[in-house]
Amino acid sequence: MDRYPPIADHGLVGDLQTVALVSSKGVLDWFAAPRFDSPSVFASLLDHDRGGYFRLAAEGDDVTYHQLYYPDTAVLVTRFMSADGVGELMDWMPPNTSRLPTDRHTMIRAVRAVRGTVRFTLDCRPRFDYGRALHELDFDGDRATFHSPDLSLHLQSTFPLERAGEDVQGTMTLTHGQVAGVVMTVCARSGSAPAQPTEESLTEELWSTVNFWQSWLSTTHYKGRWQNSVRRSAIVLKLLTYAPTGAPIAAATMGLPEQVGGERNWDYRFTWVRDASLSVRALLDLGFAEEASAFTTWITDRMRERAHLEGERLQVMYRVDGDPQLDEEILEHLEGYRGSYPVRAGNAAMDQLQLDIYGEALYAVCEARELDLVQAGYHNWLGTASVLDWLADNWDRPDEGIWETRGGRKDFTYSRVMTWVAFDRGIKIAEHFSRPADLGLWRHTRDNVLRQIMDRGWNAAEGALVQHYEGEVLDASLLLIPRVGMLAPRDPAWLSTLDAMDRKLVSDSLVYRYDPTASPDGLRGSEGTFSLCTFLYVDALARAGRLRQARYAFEKMLTYANHVGLFAEEIGRTGEQLGNFPQAFTHLSLIMAACTLDEALDAQRRP
Repeated sequence: MDRYPPIADHGLVGDLQTVALVSSKGVLDWFAAPRFDSPSVFASLLDHDRGGYFRLAAEGDDVTYHQLYYPDTAVLVTRFMSADGVGELMDWMPPNTSRLPTDRHTMIRAVRAVRGTVRFTLDCRPRFDYGRALHELDFDGDRATFHSPDLSLHLQSTFPLERAGEDVQGTMTLTHGQVAGVVMTVCARSGSAPAQPTEESLTEELWSTVNFWQSWLSTTHYKGRWQNSVRRSAIVLKLLTYAPTGAPIAAATMGLPEQVGGERNWDYRFTWVRDASLSVRALLDLGFAEEASAFTTWITDRMRERAHLEGERLQVMYRVDGDPQLDEEILEHLEGYRGSYPVRAGNAAMDQLQLDIYGEALYAVCEARELDLVQAGYHNWLGTASVLDWLADNWDRPDEGIWETRGGRKDFTYSRVMTWVAFDRGIKIAEHFSRPADLGLWRHTRDNVLRQIMDRGWNAAEGALVQHYEGEVLDASLLLIPRVGMLAPRDPAWLSTLDAMDRKLVSDSLVYRYDPTASPDGLRGSEGTFSLCTFLYVDALARAGRLRQARYAFEKMLTYANHVGLFAEEIGRTGEQLGNFPQAFTHLSLIMAACTLDEALDAQRRP
């Protein structure tokens, strides 16, 4: 077993409240319960010896591996091939469709021999609370229960298990057509064990899960190019969204490094206002109005709950239930992925000042106008209007910016761009629904923000809008400018900025977010190209009419997806995926770029 497989060497399964990663060799090496942001049960991806894992795989010196998804589902298939036979492992989590939070989560692992004879081995070693909590094992032949202080893990199989200290192992040899399986259920310590699985019950659960995903995906409106990539990205966004509230997390994992061996290792299992707000347009483009509606309700609730309090009206990020407490701690006992230390749980950036979030929040609300969500919530609108009134007096301040740098506050241009968006969209909503608003104040502020951006954010030497007012560094976050409409896609100032980015930030169609050596961000080490930014680059190129360049960049970027179509946060110098995995922001920007480029290509073909 590899101590640390490549980050990209994984598939993702989930039940709409939590997720698990399974490597291409059948190792479950990341799983947190009962929620995405809960302490881990398996985390060997962050410490092979202390984190815990659950391996179920074929044995043999000549075994080769291949992993894929059952089409249009979140059912993961890992195939083991040898001279003696071919076996398959199917991993899935039955979706929880009740929309009620639960502490009970089930993962099913079923194996079968497709050809010949296959010997499978099982090795289950949970390590609760990031490996800090001890557990006790109750064992009885084909069932085992691991008890930690807070949780119980029930393991029930259709084949005999063996006790190995406080862990469990097992072996089975299957011949052509034979099936076996194991059901893992995590619940509160007081929870009861589920029924013993049978081949019939495993089959029923499998097809129920397949039908759920294929039925959900069949409702999409998207019929354009790159269907497989777009549909897989939609499933990723669905898997990373907490169904009880509609809040998506930024990524499935914590602590995976932006540079192997470095310190840029963050916990991404929370809801960023920015990332989640931009997902609304992507969901609407695909026809998933229910998911867009759920998040819009969530974000307007966040604005309303602080509308009349002192201080900032929104926080950068929240837990999926809206809890603003994300205190950061360093898990000193974990060595980190391939020695990438420290491993952080929680995120101290929650306290940063990032003024762009108001623009993204209003962007989401405005995009959802077509669902009549704003019209249905008058009191939510009053909270939103109060936020804009407050922002009119508080927008002109240095902040930490979109990239959450820890090198001090600056007048970041992107933060001003999104401030412009906040007032522009607020005006549109108020006019569209005839809602009470201080439109004179909002228009005056919007226009002042734009003048300031063009006066102070423009760098004549670069011929471009730059990262912040005091520097000359370019920043790929500004690629959103034509999408949000602050400048037209073919405005000369914008095309000049795009050309400057081509020169300074683009490397063989992949895009760096900025140059940390030229704009110190308070952290040691370097980073790869930012996958989000590459897809935003494609979107901007398509809007600018540079379709050949846009299509080349898009299709080249798709080749950097992993074997099952997933993306992490970054691409390293040798093509490896880096950072937390998979990342929602990357997949939503893929959808955005695909929709924009597909529409532009169709328009080009029309007479």
